[in-house]
Amino acid sequence: MAAPAEYTIANLNGQWVLNKTLSDATEPVLTLQGVGWLKRKAIGLATITLSITEKVVDGLTIIDIESTGTGGIQGTAEHRELNWSEREHEDHVFGPLTGQTKWLDNKGADWDALDSFQKEGWLDERVGPNGEPHILTTAVSKTNGWTAIQVWGFTELNGVRYYTRKVVITKGSEVLKVRIFYDFAGPKA
Repeated sequence: MAAPAEYTIANLNGQWVLNKTLSDATEPVLTLQGVGWLKRKAIGLATITLSITEKVVDGLTIIDIESTGTGGIQGTAEHRELNWSEREHEDHVFGPLTGQTKWLDNKGADWDALDSFQKEGWLDERVGPNGEPHILTTAVSKTNGWTAIQVWGFTELNGVRYYTRKVVITKGSEVLKVRIFYDFAGPKA
């Protein structure tokens, strides 16, 4: 289902379902990230739903995401504070991670440093606290030796608006790039 206009990168509060038809294949990414075969197969078969809560506390945007698979299979939990502070996180799918998250404008040094794949095709919805249209988030797995850089925002395909993540994952000299599209499934229950 198309994302309604009132749902923006500054208001992701709701349920979002991974659109497997439009999204790039995640199997190679999960393999690169060291996720075991059985877990990769279970993830690949499941319908993944993100339940997102986004709020501002004392001027700081905080995004909490609980993902679940078909049948209530526990996915990952994400707690993101958009202040670019490093946060340690233990994830049952990916193991120990260090992450950072912040608002991202489509100009400046942070934007210029991104892969060109991550810069193209976005809607220019300037809704962040200083008019930013995107969120930048990183995750580093020292255990498995990979880094993921994600840009979040909204795109339009075939006249339909989607919450989208463009991810570049590197491990040594190997680089994978994936687009992940989410259908709006409704407000949080």
